[in-house]
Amino acid sequence: MSTIAVPVARPPLWRRLVGFNLLAGIALGIIGYVIGQWIGGRFTGVNIAYYSKTAGQNDIAIMLGYFFGVVGFLIGMGFANYPIQRMLGYPPTLAEHEAEEEGVGRYFRLCTDHKVVAIQYLVGIGVFFFIGGLNAMLIRTELLQPNTHVFGANQYLTLVGMHGTMMMGMMTSGILGPFANWVVPPMIGARRMAFPRIESFTFWLLMAAGVVLITTIFFGGFQTGWTGYQPLGDQNTAGYDAYIGFFALVGVSMTLLGLNLAVTIISMRAPGMTWTRLPIFVWSVLATAALMFLAAPMLIAALLMGAMDRTIQTAFYVAGQGGSSYLFQNLFWVFGHPEVYIVALPGFGIVLELLPVFARKPLWGYRLAVSGMLGVGLLSFFVWQHHLFVSGINADLRPFYMLSTELISLPTGFTFLCFMGTLWRGRIRFTVPMLFCLAWAFNFLFGGISGVFLSDVPSDVTTHGSFFSMAHFHYTIMGGLVFTFFAAIYYWVPKMTGFNLSERLGKVHFWTMFLAFNSTFAPLFALGFMGMPRRVVTYNPSFQALNDWASVSAFILGISMLIFLYNVVWSLLIKREPAEANPWHSKSPEWQLATPVPVYDFERTPVFDPDPYPYGVEPVPVGRPVVAPAGGQA
Repeated sequence: MSTIAVPVARPPLWRRLVGFNLLAGIALGIIGYVIGQWIGGRFTGVNIAYYSKTAGQNDIAIMLGYFFGVVGFLIGMGFANYPIQRMLGYPPTLAEHEAEEEGVGRYFRLCTDHKVVAIQYLVGIGVFFFIGGLNAMLIRTELLQPNTHVFGANQYLTLVGMHGTMMMGMMTSGILGPFANWVVPPMIGARRMAFPRIESFTFWLLMAAGVVLITTIFFGGFQTGWTGYQPLGDQNTAGYDAYIGFFALVGVSMTLLGLNLAVTIISMRAPGMTWTRLPIFVWSVLATAALMFLAAPMLIAALLMGAMDRTIQTAFYVAGQGGSSYLFQNLFWVFGHPEVYIVALPGFGIVLELLPVFARKPLWGYRLAVSGMLGVGLLSFFVWQHHLFVSGINADLRPFYMLSTELISLPTGFTFLCFMGTLWRGRIRFTVPMLFCLAWAFNFLFGGISGVFLSDVPSDVTTHGSFFSMAHFHYTIMGGLVFTFFAAIYYWVPKMTGFNLSERLGKVHFWTMFLAFNSTFAPLFALGFMGMPRRVVTYNPSFQALNDWASVSAFILGISMLIFLYNVVWSLLIKREPAEANPWHSKSPEWQLATPVPVYDFERTPVFDPDPYPYGVEPVPVGRPVVAPAGGQA
């Protein structure tokens, strides 16, 4: 007897807009902010409200406004529903997980499908990435002339601070948010993440953090740069409260994201997925997750003490009252230098994961690559004081931190050895993802070599705080993270969305971005050696020619991002060419699933073959997908 499926009528639009979703979250967030401001306003005139009397601002009201606003936003999104239901005795459920029939609406509310959360991350982080990039364009516009001509000094420093803070805060989850959340479960044979609601919580908390940071422009901005050093932070305008709120929320999001990923990888691997069969990208995610939940709490603690100094008049960082600004600098970099590898390690994993696919060879030195990633993660906690070489630290500490900083080059070098060994005599296909992986090696090599000048005390005294350090930083972070971020987009987005990105536009994007990136930041090495400090709005006229070259190159770099944006809009929203189930002929588990991927990924628990990279065993037929049992369904 056959049955006829009857389509379920969708509710009218007004009913779909009512409930726990983004609209409700925004409404309750605004209400919560007003309530927080009102409560904080009760402290006006009280002795602890120091800034209310001296600078015409009430930091207590602003911070309470942010706190209640974020809480209200999360309640409106529905994050309080589950704990309240459980306290009332209702059975546990994952109803939010089965939301595929709701179409686009599921991307604007709490959803526990890891694939939906991954795409939310990709779009959300992409929006703030473009905002941060726009700030960079404004910065380079100001530096076209040696004297102030577009923005004032305070506004310029706020642009610099917002650019660095937004990029570093958002891009800490730039790869783990969209790609680890999407790829890790199918790679290890799991049907979902260990804590699906926490997974969604980390995304919406990060989005709330981004909005908090943008509001700094309504409170005078902040002039401390992205590091927020004290005592400048304690003496800053109310805009610094947004900096504290942003990074505190980012820290909570990072901690929970890292914990969720680590628990998923450790406890939810399918039968046969032993540690020696784990894909190298998953190893990089695990190493990064450990850094996240170990380092981010230090940032939260440092910012909490700064918030208390600004509100209830503690003196953790106020030297005149027994505190120390060095305390903040140490606490910040205990988090800040592991953070450099929080954004770098996932890039290592992406490059080594993609190379076997496009070189058609097994990954060379699998165990060496794993040991390199774990070694980088361990040593990253022993190098932070190289940021204090010129800050007056005990000179006896300098040799140890100089040595530990240089030692971290060894496990990093393991990645390059595996990179070159995998390419050697491979049948390389120069696809767009592969081009971005090759560019990573070029950029990160220059970033690593220039880092030697900053790790050695004699040369760091000359280059610290100059454009040289900024060039090194961008070669390491943007040249390492952002290029691998785009490699991952071009590689996995056809699987994530079911539609192809244009290969031709992708190559135009790559070459424009690669050439403009190097043309922008290579001259800054010379400017740094010539003595130009970073974060200055005016400079010696003799530096103008190189600055103009860097600015024009930066504008071309911005154009390359517009090419990418056009590619996304044209390919995914207009042309919508369906993607093959396995267009790259990959043997990785996620590519063996159907397209689109079912809600629960696997119909039954998969069983994995011994070799995670069985390339080169059989010739690959051109024009049809490879049938690879490794990681496939049993």
